[in-house]
Amino acid sequence: MYQFSSKLKMFSIILMVAGLLGMAYGFINVPKDTHAMEEILNAQSQGHDTHATADSHAKKDTHAEDSHKVASHDNAHVGKDEHQEHLEHVLKQYKNKPWSAFFITAFFFFMLSVMVLVFYAIQWASEAGWSITIFRVMEALTAYILPGSILMLIFLFASGFHMNDIYVWMGDHAAHDELIQAKKWWLNIPSWLIRSVLYLAGYNIFRYFLVSNSLKLDATKSYKTYIRNKNIAVGFLLFFAVSELFLAFDWLMSLDPHWFSQLYSFYVLASMLVTAITTIAMVTIYLKSKGYLPQVTNSHLHDLAKFMFGFSIFWTYFWFDQFMLQWYSNQPEETVYFVPRLLGAYQLPFISMLVLNFVLPVLILMSSDFKRLNWFIMIAGLSIIVGHYTDIFVLIAPATVGDQYSFGIPEFASILFFLGLFIFIVFRALAKVPLQAVGNPFMTESENFHY
Repeated sequence: MYQFSSKLKMFSIILMVAGLLGMAYGFINVPKDTHAMEEILNAQSQGHDTHATADSHAKKDTHAEDSHKVASHDNAHVGKDEHQEHLEHVLKQYKNKPWSAFFITAFFFFMLSVMVLVFYAIQWASEAGWSITIFRVMEALTAYILPGSILMLIFLFASGFHMNDIYVWMGDHAAHDELIQAKKWWLNIPSWLIRSVLYLAGYNIFRYFLVSNSLKLDATKSYKTYIRNKNIAVGFLLFFAVSELFLAFDWLMSLDPHWFSQLYSFYVLASMLVTAITTIAMVTIYLKSKGYLPQVTNSHLHDLAKFMFGFSIFWTYFWFDQFMLQWYSNQPEETVYFVPRLLGAYQLPFISMLVLNFVLPVLILMSSDFKRLNWFIMIAGLSIIVGHYTDIFVLIAPATVGDQYSFGIPEFASILFFLGLFIFIVFRALAKVPLQAVGNPFMTESENFHY
C-alpha cells in the first residue's frame, strides 16, 4: 500500500492555501469603476513616460504623447462617448482577469483528469495487457474528476448568472449582433448550462462504475465483471466522442463566437490527451523512485514515452492543419483569430508553446534509448505540461482579457491552488487502495512485459 507522506500532504495544502489567498487578492483588487480604470491607465502611461526618459529626452516626448493618447483617449481625437466606451471595455477585461485565470487552470486540470479516464477506458476496451500494472495510477488521477467538476460548475454558473463577462454572447450587446443571434438556438444560457451539467455528470458516472468494477475485480476475479467493465469502457468512449465535440465548442470556441474551426474539438482533445499520458508517466516514475510499483519496468515507461512522442506529433498535426488552412485562405473572419496570437500581444506565449509542445519533446524523445531514461522522460514531461498549459492559456485569454493579459498574482495563484488540490486528491486516492490490480486476467502478461 502506498503511504501519502506527511511532507507531500503538507506541500499540497500549502499550495492550496497560498493559491486561495492569491486568488482572493485577484478578485478583491480589480478596479471598481471606470474612474479607477482611468487612473490605472494614466499610471501606466506615466510608467511609459519614465521608461522613455531613460532612453532619450526626445523619445520621451513622442512616446509619452502616444501613451497618453492610448490611455486617456484625448478628446481632441475621439469623443467623450467613445472614450467612455473604451474605459468600460478595458474595465470588463480587468474584471475578467481573475475569472479567466481560474477558468484556464480549472479547465486544464479537469480535462487532464478526464483524458486520463479516456486513456484508461481505451485500455479496457482494447483488452490491452501491458498497462495493467499502472491501472491504479490512472484510477487515482481520475479521482480529480469529481472535485474538478464542482469547481467547473462554480465557474459555469457564475458565467451564466452574469457574475463575469467571459462569454460575450451572454452580454446585452449580443442582442444587436446578427451572427450571435443566428447561433442563439444553441448558444443560450439555459441549454448551455444543461449541456454542461450533462457533460460533467456523464464523466463522473462513467468514472464511478469503471473504477468500482476494477476494484471489485480484485476481490471476485470474475470474468463477467471484467467483460462488464469492458462494455462500460466502450460506452464511455462513445459518450466522450460526442460530448467532447460539443464541450470544446460550448466552453472554449464560443469565447470567440464570430470565429469557428471544424478541427477545434480535435485540437483540444489532442492537447489534453498528450498532457494526460505525460502525467501518468511522471506520477509512475515518482512512485517508482519511492520504491513502489516494482512490476513496472523500463518497457512500460518506454511505451508511455512513445505515446508522449507520438501524440506530441499528433497535436502538432492538428495545430498546423488548422493554422495553415486559415492562413492560406486568408478570410478576415478566420484570420482575426490568429492576429492577436501570432502578431499581437500573445506572440511570445504562442511561439513558446510550439517549442515546448513539439520541438523539445520530439528532440528529447526521438531516440529509443532516451525513452528508457526516467530523467529524460521527466524533462520532456515538464516541457509538455508547461507547453499545453500555455496552449490552453492562448486559447482562452485573448477572448477574455484581450491585450490586458499578464502572468500576475491571479494566474500564479490559480496554478498553485489547482496544482495543490490535484496533488492532494490524486495521492490520497493512491493511498486508499492496493497499487496492483491483481484481479485483472491480464495482470501476469503485464508483469512479464519486456522487450
